[in-house]
Amino acid sequence: MKLKEDLNPMLLLLFHLMVWIYTFITFLPSYMLSRSTGTDKDFYGSEEERAKRAKARPLLGHPEGPYRAVSAIKGLMASLHPGMDTLDKMFEYAAKRFPHRDCLGTREVISEEDEQQGNGKVFKKVVLGEYCWLSYEEVHTAASQLGSGLASLGQRPKNNIAIFCETRAEWVIAAQACFMYNFPLATLYSTLGGPAIAHGLNETQVTHIITSRELLETRLKAILIEVPRLQHIIVVDNTPTSWPGYPRGISVHNMAAVQKLGARPENAARERQQPVPSDIAVIMYTSGSTGIPKGVMISHSNIIAGITGMAERIPNLCEEDTYIGYLPLAHVLELIAELICVSHGCRIGYSSPQTLADQSTKIKKGSKGDTSVLQPTLMAAVPEIMDRIYKNVMTKVEEMNCVQRTLFILAYNYKLEQLAKGYSTPLCDKLVFNKIRSLLGGQTRVLLSGGAPLSAATQRFMNVCFCCPVGQGYGLTETCGAGTISELWDYSTGRVGGPLVCCEIKLKDWVEGGYRSTDKPHPRGEILVGGPNITMGYYKNNAKNQDFFVDENGQRWFCTGDIGEFHEDGCLKIIDRKKDLVKLQAGEYVSLGKVEAMLKNCPLVDNICAYANSDETYVIGFVVPSQKQLLVLADQYGIRGSWEELCNSKAMEELVLKVITEAALAAQLERFEIPRKICLSPEPWTPETGLVTDAFKLKRKELKTHYQDDIERMYGGK
Repeated sequence: MKLKEDLNPMLLLLFHLMVWIYTFITFLPSYMLSRSTGTDKDFYGSEEERAKRAKARPLLGHPEGPYRAVSAIKGLMASLHPGMDTLDKMFEYAAKRFPHRDCLGTREVISEEDEQQGNGKVFKKVVLGEYCWLSYEEVHTAASQLGSGLASLGQRPKNNIAIFCETRAEWVIAAQACFMYNFPLATLYSTLGGPAIAHGLNETQVTHIITSRELLETRLKAILIEVPRLQHIIVVDNTPTSWPGYPRGISVHNMAAVQKLGARPENAARERQQPVPSDIAVIMYTSGSTGIPKGVMISHSNIIAGITGMAERIPNLCEEDTYIGYLPLAHVLELIAELICVSHGCRIGYSSPQTLADQSTKIKKGSKGDTSVLQPTLMAAVPEIMDRIYKNVMTKVEEMNCVQRTLFILAYNYKLEQLAKGYSTPLCDKLVFNKIRSLLGGQTRVLLSGGAPLSAATQRFMNVCFCCPVGQGYGLTETCGAGTISELWDYSTGRVGGPLVCCEIKLKDWVEGGYRSTDKPHPRGEILVGGPNITMGYYKNNAKNQDFFVDENGQRWFCTGDIGEFHEDGCLKIIDRKKDLVKLQAGEYVSLGKVEAMLKNCPLVDNICAYANSDETYVIGFVVPSQKQLLVLADQYGIRGSWEELCNSKAMEELVLKVITEAALAAQLERFEIPRKICLSPEPWTPETGLVTDAFKLKRKELKTHYQDDIERMYGGK
């Protein structure tokens, strides 16, 4: 994605001359710096050379596979460290190897205040101090005491226990306690609604739940009457110490009090039942893009395999690394990422999307966000967050004066060319991109993207402006988050890399959708993932377990429902999804996911959901517009009104539709794939609205219900 310049020819020529002189002067020092940091051309190679390197090969030479990583051709890797086959052993190993190193960090809250906005809304703002750290030894002791305390409160091995809590250090301490004492941990998203929470707690028959004070008072308290088996609530916050007003039969405890109970000599001496690799470690409830959440049963050996596969793709991972944790720990991507860090002695500093950066919504103006203070070297992100960063920075670039903007564009394009040749640009990074890089703390060396496809424009932008590779991955809760991750030296876009060393991938013909493994130039079909990372199935849901099967060799497989194609170098590209396919009245098949992915690149679109009825002849769409871009468009055509009035304006709908149609044609969508009518949403879709999951995937059923009146209007009242 090259950026365009808009200067007169003479000035443009002058800038190009400056770039040529810069290239000439800096070539030798840049080359030497590249060699000293291990990023020389011999290691990376040119883009063309990188594209030829084999990442995976079909084992039997068949186009459908199975495909296996080149580094794992002889057999799938099954263990992270010798003998570390369960999560309690893994953490004990880390605590003994890195006892005094920082493990889990939380920022001190100095002050909180309410700030009134111009529109009358009140936002809570915080001023935060430094990170306070617990060492590996301290975390191990805390987890051991908590596990002992839970056992003293009647929690038994192999009996489920639930955690319903925001991402924070106490979440990981509680999880490690459960792993140590063989309490299967049922995880619930903090944004789930009351009925979904009650469903998960009743299905798993839990008697103990670990939660936070805020979630207890705002979510859990209202549904306690619907969860008759619940007896003990453990609150991770230290205050208050007494909890009156709860139903008879339910005891509420502070986590510190339970740890104190577990530390008593008579309880600490109690022998614990250690898990075996096949025992369930986690029952992970998906946030559910359709229907009620399903609980995925994940064994200790599944997680160890997933950690092994993903860690192999992160070069030089060691105790010197710092990871920032802010995504939901109830999501498999964040849980596995943090367990990888713990297994290698890294430190994890906690954050939230509202305090992540200096400009985040809860950070008081003039205060530092979490990335500025923590300066992480490792970070995971869902594409929605990366897309926001990209659009915010590009908006600021557009606001620059002509000279600044052209300098940025030339530097951007220059770096793209150097990356394609296999060279790094340390001086250019320092002079031009250092300020942008500082948005994530300035030390990030690896960004992992998962949860949804990442657009090519955003991936290129992160590569260039944040001066670090983006490892785009593919995995599901059912595969323990593991599937593929692109090699960090592979800067190609739109692909998710080759299979990890813990699994292999096959393609299954989907005749109805027109995808076959015999397709040219690339074999295509439904993606099947097999290996030790494939989970044990859905908890108490045999009807859904048909997506899992065991082959003649005893290997477990999962049918993902996603459509992929394998390229010559063994890289996988996600091209469609079976559930997103709709057949229009005239017989054309429309992939809603494909339409959305293409149109998300339009600057006017912050988010979009394509929709089609099988008894209709055209596609429609719900669009969350970019506020800045929509206001500019309205100003161009002299349309006035509040934000809500603009979004409800028929004239604005038509103008946005025109821009979207042009973007769709430029992206080479077929005419029948292009939305013919749209409606604009003044409110963004967040997990709190219930219209997207915690990983920001669209909840199509909820979106259809929410926009039912608009659907009827756009389809002429049918």
